[in-house]
Amino acid sequence: MRIVVAHNRYREAQPSGENTIVDAEIAQLTAAGVEVLPFLRSSDEIASMPKSAKALLPISPIYAPRAQQDLARLLTEHRPDVLHLHNPYPLLSPWVVRTAHKHGVPVVQTVHNYRQVCSSGLYFRDGVICQDCRGRALGVPAVVHRCYRGSRAQSALMATTLAVHRGTWKSVDRFIALTSAVADHLRDYGIPDDRIVVKPNGIPDPGTPAPLGQGFLFLGRLSPEKGVGLLLDAWRRHPDGALGPLRVAGDGELRPLVESVAAERADVTFLGPLDRAGVRAALAASAVVLATSTWHDVLPTVIIEALASGRPVLGTALGGIPYLVGADTPREPAGTG
Repeated sequence: MRIVVAHNRYREAQPSGENTIVDAEIAQLTAAGVEVLPFLRSSDEIASMPKSAKALLPISPIYAPRAQQDLARLLTEHRPDVLHLHNPYPLLSPWVVRTAHKHGVPVVQTVHNYRQVCSSGLYFRDGVICQDCRGRALGVPAVVHRCYRGSRAQSALMATTLAVHRGTWKSVDRFIALTSAVADHLRDYGIPDDRIVVKPNGIPDPGTPAPLGQGFLFLGRLSPEKGVGLLLDAWRRHPDGALGPLRVAGDGELRPLVESVAAERADVTFLGPLDRAGVRAALAASAVVLATSTWHDVLPTVIIEALASGRPVLGTALGGIPYLVGADTPREPAGTG
């Protein structure tokens, strides 16, 4: 079997469970004897693009011409059995679905977020869960509130992209929903049951867990929806050392806040962004991993990695977190259950 795995990698400076899962999937498929044709782009490429390519970036979420040309050549030359799509933004565009279908190649997409409907993909705005764009032909609230990258212009572009590609998404041959909540989201969007399969992500077995370390570890994107502000506030409500040591690893817009708290408290340490070896070392050094998302985090990879490493997880009861930690009744995203 021959599979094209298509994914726009998120910037390496910020932790991305999606990147980790795609890499693991490629390795696992290859080990199983499947011929994998990676069709990958990275948002890190944008900075070094020539001016002519950068000039086309505003339209790339709707239609990325270079990506379609490259994919068409790949499909013509190798004639794969299926294209498996993960994240198409911003350098691939959902148009890859149309390109694949034009060449007679069926498309499967793993749904890692809610970006069929929500411009940010999170159903989260201004510190609270938000579904203002759900059910709308055009996500005007996303434009008003600058939901995509804090820019009204870019939010307008993404809202337009989602409107343009409603038919594109509804033409996907099969969706892989990571949880039943994501399956409900897809049904609410209009995808029939027979094109949805629920399959959680997995990672390779890392082997026998190391003995428990000490303290708590937060590992992830340092952004509001990940709950790092909530976490730091909990530590600041107690005397220094009362809750035990907290290590924070990652990068993102709230990095200055983490650095500030780490500078003023002896029980908070900022580890910065970590590579894969650093992640393994941080997990081994910890006793408990924290998953404090305040959005309906679909299926946090850090929890899968923590449990595989023999580390208990303390998390919020949102999204896929209860499912992963063994709660009987995961909470579904509001309005989609």
